Amino acid sequence: MNIALVTGSAGLIGSESVAFLADKFDLIIGVDNNLREYFFGADGNTAWNKSRIESAYTNYKHYSADIREVSQLEPIFKEYGTDIKLIIHAAAQPSHDWAAREPFTDFGVNAVGTLNMLEMTRLHTPEAVFIFTSTNKVYGDNPNYLPLVELETRWEIDESHPYFKNGIDELHSIDHTKHSIFGASKVAADIMVQEYGRYFGMKTAVFRGGCLTGPNHSGAQLHGFLAYLMKCAITGNHYTIFGYKGKQVRDNIHSHDLVNMFWHFYQNPRPGEVYNAGGGRFANCSMIEAIALCEQITGNKLSHSYSETNRVGDHIWYVSDLSKFKEHYPGWNWEFGLTETLTQIHDGISSRLASVK
Repeated sequence: MNIALVTGSAGLIGSESVAFLADKFDLIIGVDNNLREYFFGADGNTAWNKSRIESAYTNYKHYSADIREVSQLEPIFKEYGTDIKLIIHAAAQPSHDWAAREPFTDFGVNAVGTLNMLEMTRLHTPEAVFIFTSTNKVYGDNPNYLPLVELETRWEIDESHPYFKNGIDELHSIDHTKHSIFGASKVAADIMVQEYGRYFGMKTAVFRGGCLTGPNHSGAQLHGFLAYLMKCAITGNHYTIFGYKGKQVRDNIHSHDLVNMFWHFYQNPRPGEVYNAGGGRFANCSMIEAIALCEQITGNKLSHSYSETNRVGDHIWYVSDLSKFKEHYPGWNWEFGLTETLTQIHDGISSRLASVK
């Protein structure tokens, strides 16, 4: 059999991976214990998404295992062994605000959980391709010390800087910087994934995501800003902008486009590789610009306020440079722009809200 194993399978990237791979593998194994609900409460509950993919894909098998516990992972790896050809490790504690509340939990999920997955792969299916969903937070607040210029609705990098054309590349330093506790735990995992590729020769890859988004995101105040912003625009709930005059810029990549990057890598893996993965210059916006788009799509005025206190380690301007990946895999390109992605998010949230009335 050809099997793909996906951690965080009821989350945004995990469920997109299940959908993308279902017709390409005999069996998709999902590992997800809905810890997102523990992190973020009802907004983060992914049970609806688990039910959706179980109904939609007959070759999907779910395990509510905790990646922090080898005793829960090892039976799965022993049962399927070398039939597992692809592992997409998308499970994570994803919020830098939340991480500071429980550093043990954050590090346990992000760093120890990743080590557990790598070691299970090495021991039971060492030829499998192992893909890790990392984050741009591994660069810490180093991007904030780039020459930034304040414009009417956004911060932007000075046009004379090499990053202006395509964004921040993989050579940007991850050292000598404030990462947030979350960013530091992801650095530990990021480096370990690289090391298993370089030291053991395994087919590992790190994808450092910008803002990952899409219609199946269980967005919460502390994580998933576009989905949560759109939910507030739909429901009338209040939204708070934290710092930087609401002009902080993020690049946004649709979950399908990211998983398509994974698929291209799987077909021609390059062990221990690192790629930035975001919307790049193709799809990025400031908070103010995102609010305007949400208001335009919903026809509603967003109830929002501003707090001068920015989130610790937060980026003022971050746009991913995908030139390296596009050079290695020239057949890949973005499919979903920002307006189309936000429209899909709107339709998905509206449908789910209607179903619970």
